[in-house]
Amino acid sequence: MFVRQAGDPAAGPDDTLLILHGFPESSFSFHKVLPGLAERFGRVVLFDMPGYGLSDKPVDGYGYSLFEQADAALQVWRHLGVRGGHLLAHDMGDSVATELASRQVSGTLPGGFPDAFASFTFTNGSLVLALAKLRVTQRLLLSRWGRLAGRLFNYRTFCQQVRSAHGTDGLADRDLELMWENLCLQDGQRKNYLTIRYLTDRRRFERTRWLPALGRVAQPIHLCWGDADAVARVEMAHWLKANVCPDARLTLMPGVGHFCQLSDPDTWVESVCGFYEGLPKSA
Repeated sequence: MFVRQAGDPAAGPDDTLLILHGFPESSFSFHKVLPGLAERFGRVVLFDMPGYGLSDKPVDGYGYSLFEQADAALQVWRHLGVRGGHLLAHDMGDSVATELASRQVSGTLPGGFPDAFASFTFTNGSLVLALAKLRVTQRLLLSRWGRLAGRLFNYRTFCQQVRSAHGTDGLADRDLELMWENLCLQDGQRKNYLTIRYLTDRRRFERTRWLPALGRVAQPIHLCWGDADAVARVEMAHWLKANVCPDARLTLMPGVGHFCQLSDPDTWVESVCGFYEGLPKSA
């Protein structure tokens, strides 16, 4: 697994930011916002989940479930000596974060993570699948034709689907090129039918496990949403605030699309970090 840290490895949990990336991305999606995050936090930890970016992308022996990805995150943090921190997630990472939230409220986080999560920030992710507007490619990858669809996946299709999901014309060609290069490592573009299985998990456990857990989280929650997102539409953030976590802070980024940390990094950093201004920080 590929891991990258910024800042002081000895920073305390309340001065540590733990980041979970989305699908079909990697930790590289945060390269434009990392300097801004490092101004607020003494330590920022990023990594590529199995199946993504510079991490290995096994076909056998790994199911790509949200439970496994949550386990992988905890293993990375344990390896780095992380005892806790603020959790920030995007897209598929939001779903992994809800599983980690579930473990926190149920008291089943591992003993090597004693300080747990000080807060949860969710950015543009399909936490309420019924309100998501999946792209054609996503539906194909989830179908019985998923493996074949993955083999037919190419750069032109990728760009069309990513721009469609984003919801605005704010993504630069270079951003798409780099996303595609990361995806293609170890033939990752042919393995999307595996990594997208997390949506199947959402169908099974969203209403029974993850949304109820969010409603029980005692720590601060931030819903930070680009309101032009065409997949994880802004209605989702409003629904979560009204029905699941009414005490959460809701921040909307007007005219900003799904991959907001790439298309509008300054707006994203300002919106995300504004939440942390009122939270405690190590001296």
